[in-house]
Amino acid sequence: MVIELRDDVLAPIEVKHPYAIVAITKHGVEISRKLHAALPNTDVYYMSKFERGDERAHNVQLFSGSVRMLFPALFKHYQGIITIISLGAVVRMIAPVLVDKKVDPAVVVIDDRGENVISMLSGHLGGANALTHTVAEALQANAIITTASDVQKTIPVDLFGAKFGWQWDSDTHLTPVSASVVNEEHVAIVQETGEKDWWMHDTPMPTNLKQYDTIAEAMDAKPQAALVITHRLLQPDELIENAVVYRPKSLVIGMGCNRGTSTEEVEQVIQETLQELGLSIKSVKALVTFELKKDELCFHEVTSKYDWEFKWYSKDELNAEQVTAPSDTVFKYTGVYGVSEPAVRRYSGNSELLLVKKKSGNTTISVAEIVYEDVRE
Repeated sequence: MVIELRDDVLAPIEVKHPYAIVAITKHGVEISRKLHAALPNTDVYYMSKFERGDERAHNVQLFSGSVRMLFPALFKHYQGIITIISLGAVVRMIAPVLVDKKVDPAVVVIDDRGENVISMLSGHLGGANALTHTVAEALQANAIITTASDVQKTIPVDLFGAKFGWQWDSDTHLTPVSASVVNEEHVAIVQETGEKDWWMHDTPMPTNLKQYDTIAEAMDAKPQAALVITHRLLQPDELIENAVVYRPKSLVIGMGCNRGTSTEEVEQVIQETLQELGLSIKSVKALVTFELKKDELCFHEVTSKYDWEFKWYSKDELNAEQVTAPSDTVFKYTGVYGVSEPAVRRYSGNSELLLVKKKSGNTTISVAEIVYEDVRE
């Protein structure tokens, strides 16, 4: 079947894989087939006039008409689009369907001889830079990356800590802080929590990036911008004017509950408790409990909503942990002296808890910080 491309009609494509390869020339077709053989997680699209008869077996979809009309459908359905079309032409064709770097797919451009692979769109957040390297390796071609942070081997502000699951609190200052980083202005880095091995290059960190032990020290140094990594909710006097605040996955919540406790109650207790402690819910990594509670719907629904790990421990595992205020009543019915406190100790490996235990309604809750080794020492 040939896809007939028409204006104002979304192309009826068949999506099987996360990446699409698009070719419109004879040489481009050869490259697309070679690349698909190396990267089987791709769907291939090329013009029907180059049909060979084996397209269905090779997961190739043929089209006729202007390739420009294919891109709206590709943008809607694919994580990345690999084009074997001239760079200028691709720029003009995708311009009408661009939305935002946080949602646009990665776009990679390959020249008609397969010698150069260019990361064109969504290099960081969309993964085009990584895809470019993968495609270049498959074709034994040159990977061309133009994003300043990659070229200069410095911190990509929009992806800082992404491999650990860090989230930025707000994207308001991403652009100006990124400019300060690549323009070699004084950028302060303050890390209170989270993984320490975030430097990703094989060269020393640029001298314009300076690490400080506290926010107060960084503010005194009067940097042009700052990167702050913390799970704390910052006070007004701690807010650096041009800064991005990152939330590392450094908190774990331990909970116990009565049978059938509602999801709404559990979520409310978590939110209120974290607010009382001055902690960001974005920094929660996991919710942990006793194995007898592993089928509680409230825990499954809350952890699914926030994309947290849900883990439970056996009686022996919980009883091996310290319990500050052991409960004989709990032990009588469950065989353990506590749930939330020993569970959170077990997961975090931290003897000093941010909240030992609080009883609220049908729940008990404990909170701990996950301590990560400082690889810089």
